[in-house]
Amino acid sequence: MNAYVTTMTADADQLPPVDARSLIADGTTRQINLDGQLYTLRITRAGKLILTK
Repeated sequence: MNAYVTTMTADADQLPPVDARSLIADGTTRQINLDGQLYTLRITRAGKLILTK
């Protein structure tokens, strides 16, 4: 089995990573608006992120 390690670093022209739980402070879902379209960001019981339209 091959294992790959990804290191998250912020480039000079990018914003630093944001902790997902800080976006969803009270609960497990958060509505996100992008150009008039609403999306739902959800943290599952397994700790995964799901973004749906």
